[in-house]
Amino acid sequence: MILEIMISSPIEEIKARLDIVEVIRGYIKLQKAGANYRAVCPFHNEKKPSFFISPARQIWHCFGACSEGGDIFKFVMKIEGVEFGDALRILAQKAGVVLKRQDPKLRTERERLYEISNLACKFFEKQLEASLAGQEAKKYLLERGVKEESIKKWRLGYAPDIWQGVSNFLIGRGYKSEEVEKAGLSLKSGKTGNYYDRFRGRIIFPIFDLSSQAIGFGGRVFKQTQRHDHTEEAKYINTPATYLYDKSRVLYGLNKAGIAIRKKDVCILVEGYMDAIMVNQAGFENVVATSGTALTSYQLRILKRYSDNLLTAFDMDIAGDSATKRGIDLAQAEGFNIKIITISQGKDPAEAIAKGLNQWQGLVDKAKSIHDFYFEDSLSKYDKNTLEGKKQISKAILLIIKKIPNKIEQDIWVKDLANVLEVNEQNILEELKKTSIQQNENIKRDDFEQEKPIILKTRKELLEERLATLIIKSPEVVNLIEIDDLNLFSPEGMKVIEHLKTSQGFIKEAPEELKDRINFLSLKSEIDQEEEIDLKKEFDCCFKELKVLVLRDKLDIISKEIKRAEQDKNFEKVQDLMQQFNQGARLL
Repeated sequence: MILEIMISSPIEEIKARLDIVEVIRGYIKLQKAGANYRAVCPFHNEKKPSFFISPARQIWHCFGACSEGGDIFKFVMKIEGVEFGDALRILAQKAGVVLKRQDPKLRTERERLYEISNLACKFFEKQLEASLAGQEAKKYLLERGVKEESIKKWRLGYAPDIWQGVSNFLIGRGYKSEEVEKAGLSLKSGKTGNYYDRFRGRIIFPIFDLSSQAIGFGGRVFKQTQRHDHTEEAKYINTPATYLYDKSRVLYGLNKAGIAIRKKDVCILVEGYMDAIMVNQAGFENVVATSGTALTSYQLRILKRYSDNLLTAFDMDIAGDSATKRGIDLAQAEGFNIKIITISQGKDPAEAIAKGLNQWQGLVDKAKSIHDFYFEDSLSKYDKNTLEGKKQISKAILLIIKKIPNKIEQDIWVKDLANVLEVNEQNILEELKKTSIQQNENIKRDDFEQEKPIILKTRKELLEERLATLIIKSPEVVNLIEIDDLNLFSPEGMKVIEHLKTSQGFIKEAPEELKDRINFLSLKSEIDQEEEIDLKKEFDCCFKELKVLVLRDKLDIISKEIKRAEQDKNFEKVQDLMQQFNQGARLL
């Protein structure tokens, strides 16, 4: 017998147990706005908050460019990029609601990939603890300073150095080889067609989504071996892009760091898994890492939901210096306040912490502003006492100044550059005018981040919205609309007004097809700031204007028909239409 998943009852139970404000607060920063909450919309770029949440109605809506809205399920689907079934699972877990198990054949591909990843995570964990090779890997971690509790906290594991370790384990649990490959855990041999493990003989760093479900893995060698072609194995390998995992859209450790980032109102951003673990272990729980990729705008937009303040702590080598500067450009474009932790002793944060917690704390306390970082960087590379050195320093700093949007801040940089180089400030300004910067490819938006074109509403649409919100505010005004007046509204507007008229403004019993629209209007009625206006008078005014607009549209249509009738020399029709036009015009 096939088990059926319950739909309606779990949904209602989840909604009863979870408060939409607390769910959304887990993803973005909220501000109290009267009886409601508001935030900068996480679904499009904006500076002023247009995203509103109604605790009373348990709904949200963006009144900005994207115009998205809905309930907690719609929000989780949108922000996590998942289908309804996955949003149901995520919220059921938060609410402590147990869903009925489905027949394995009916589970979606995404659900099965989650199961595979979570089982693989447990397999790797057990291998670290139970196998002899795993104990060797664990010894390596402990020697690197990773404590036992951190190993458990981050669920570190070990992939046995055999061709089909995790693959055979998962196949034994009823999953297909093709599914294991789709989860990024195995590869298919081009020669034999057989599948073999992607991760072999490596320490495993599981990567989790915001609900702490395993979605990918990073694998690190801990004893260097040579391949058959006598080249060394890559230090790290990562899960490729899968249905669950995209390295450019995931931040390692964010599932653990989110609360701490909000509490401290700053995020520490590092490059690697070990750096994140060691910084967290040192008591800085507000740390996340990029996972096997350069920092992306998408990742920064995720962090922006938690804080506007960013501390970067990348490796102090050539690649790390380049990553730091690239990160500054991206973070500035996203509106972050940025400081840079520079590590003079030790190549990366993990090594700096190994030298002593006090030293790391000192580096954090002395984090440099963008201004100081770039000036010190240029002065360390070029000799300011030579003509060529002055030119190189000027060139490097002017490129940065050109990117600064604030003119006052630009002036400060210009003055400081003139003082450092001991040259006339006017000459620096002249050089600044000549300086041009190309659009940095690092800050181009991906498809997800492309802004939707803003579709301006017509005056008629705005009037219909206003009339509906006034009815919700003051239900008795709906009686001013006669049955014949419903034809003044658009088809959707007519349905909304009919519902409000028959329910006397009571909105909770709206039919399914009108729910989203009614929810939008009800939230709009709450956030519209009214200053002691006469609602009936306002309603009369808007309703009269709507009648005039509809009548003008009708007269415009008649006018065009008159022209066509004249061209056809149908004078009888012209006379009839003229009579209709004059009757309508007298009503204006």
